[in-house]
Amino acid sequence: MEEGNHSVVTEFILSGLTDRLELEVPLFWLFLLIYVVTIVGNGGMIFLITIDHRLHTPMYFFLRSLSFCDLCYSSTIVPKMLQNFLAERKSISHLACTVQIYLLVTFSDVECLLLAVMAYDRYVAICNPLLYSITMSRQLCNQLVAGVCAVGLADAMIQTCCTFQLSFCSSNIINHFCCDVPPLLPLSCSDTSISEIAMFASICYVVATSFVTILLSYVCIVSTILKISSAEGRRKTFSTCASHLCAVGMFHGCQFFLYLRPSSSYSLTTDKIASVFYTVMIPMLNPLVYSLRNREVKDALRKAVNKHLSHL
Repeated sequence: MEEGNHSVVTEFILSGLTDRLELEVPLFWLFLLIYVVTIVGNGGMIFLITIDHRLHTPMYFFLRSLSFCDLCYSSTIVPKMLQNFLAERKSISHLACTVQIYLLVTFSDVECLLLAVMAYDRYVAICNPLLYSITMSRQLCNQLVAGVCAVGLADAMIQTCCTFQLSFCSSNIINHFCCDVPPLLPLSCSDTSISEIAMFASICYVVATSFVTILLSYVCIVSTILKISSAEGRRKTFSTCASHLCAVGMFHGCQFFLYLRPSSSYSLTTDKIASVFYTVMIPMLNPLVYSLRNREVKDALRKAVNKHLSHL
């Protein structure tokens, strides 16, 4: 196809994680294992929370939503990555690239904002325990998750439209393992300022809103915990937040590394590794963090296993 004096890009080529052919098969098996663990971990978390009535609380409602988000997030990236490890031509159609960016932005925003909602839930549970069941009603929980999803879908639509209203008429090689806005912009032969502003505004709004909410929630939580006279009481109260803090540390730590490090230290290889951790490893690690550090989840898993064994 021709548009003016330029050929219009109808597909893109993903350069992938490495250009060393001897590493592609080992990487395929590694990421296949990671994906299987992600599916089993998040699927198992969703199943346990659904079947065990003891886990039908706001905290586990949000955790189930986070697990579903992680499952979808990983499935947006990994299957195409696995295919490209074994493919001679690592191509992705224009439409598939558009869909991948839309889903990637959606689930990234949803995960980021869900962590803020979960911090607010812990704030209410610890700082206002007598009003917890009234404040965190089923209706409010549903509204919070619906609001988070609405923000993610709207932001993804804005970023995707801003990106694909550009003309891609030079190279079609994306120097990354997936379609994402930052590696796509250098391929455009039109003005990318609107797309860059939209991406920057999204990062500022979503990430800053999430981080500030989490920070303020934990300032209040720590203040309340310090007022508890018993050391054992302080430890038990804080332990209810430990898993969430681990998840927040991984997610926002990786985001700050990606977006706030000095430009002088920028490296494409480092950026790809950080992106792998952000999009592939975190969805695998979240259910492990919540299951290994949570007595109620371990009890629910033990109960489900024993019930299954008793029927054999």
